[in-house]
Amino acid sequence: MSDPTADLRFPADFVWGVSTSAFQIEGAARADGKGESIWDRFCQQPGAIADASNGLVACEHYQRWAEDLDLIASLGLDAYRFSVSWPRVQPTGQGDWNRAGLAFYDRLVDGMLARGLQPHLTLNHWDLPQALQDEGGWGARETVHHFVDYARGVARRLGSRCASICTHNEPWVIAVLGHQTGVFAPGYKSRTLALQVAHHLLLSHGLALQALRADGCTARLGIVLNLTPVFPATDSEADREQARIDDGTSIRWYCDPLFHGRYPADILDHYGADAPLVQPGDMTAIAQPLDFLGVNNYSRHMASAAGPWDVKLGGLALTDSPAA
Repeated sequence: MSDPTADLRFPADFVWGVSTSAFQIEGAARADGKGESIWDRFCQQPGAIADASNGLVACEHYQRWAEDLDLIASLGLDAYRFSVSWPRVQPTGQGDWNRAGLAFYDRLVDGMLARGLQPHLTLNHWDLPQALQDEGGWGARETVHHFVDYARGVARRLGSRCASICTHNEPWVIAVLGHQTGVFAPGYKSRTLALQVAHHLLLSHGLALQALRADGCTARLGIVLNLTPVFPATDSEADREQARIDDGTSIRWYCDPLFHGRYPADILDHYGADAPLVQPGDMTAIAQPLDFLGVNNYSRHMASAAGPWDVKLGGLALTDSPAA
């Protein structure tokens, strides 16, 4: 008799793991030559964080990394996805490297390998060096080139020991929450700026992949997007149209450049004069072949022409992300 659950089993080579980001766990925000990040600065702004918490101590992973890796290994997992803090290894985002910061990630990666854990490295999980923000941040095209230099430096140091390298975690979050709604660092509120930031993030991704491959990097290379499936709140024409726009601004705006080398025409029309400045060759650079696309999925999104959808319109309520 056949086993009815056989097709529900994960394949033998399926990788189970856990993931973190540097700012959320490391602490030691001012230790061993680490530079200030935009999240360090953002947390100092009155009212920016509801409970006024910050990353000065966090989970003390910078000191307790060995214990943390022991915990991961004790769960019987295969992989650990972590991020490098750019200002910890390059305090101003350009120029000199911080040896103490690099040595920390050497120990961390070697510790994973010693415990049988695959290291999966993320280069940018939102904590841009504040020194680069002072020069325009992701709104400045020069930051693109600083990121490529940073990516090459980190990959040359750690890449041969890593299973994969992700350029950016959730560029939508950096662009929209950080530069359009202002609820994440650096806290700006400009759609024009947010769209230029999104373009520079995608461009830096593509140029970094080119540079890492030219250097002979052996890790698998990709990017992680937060892709939220969009549904109209009702079957009305207005809600279906809103769903098309929301799908375009949150999903196709990032996937179309990566896979087709262009921004979606209908969303370019929707953005009008706020659309980003794109220089010749940018879209070709963005559309580099990916070894993987990482997908973070939290919930569905219900699109309503009447405004933000809530339970009063019918259906099941949605929960907020713990990070929101």
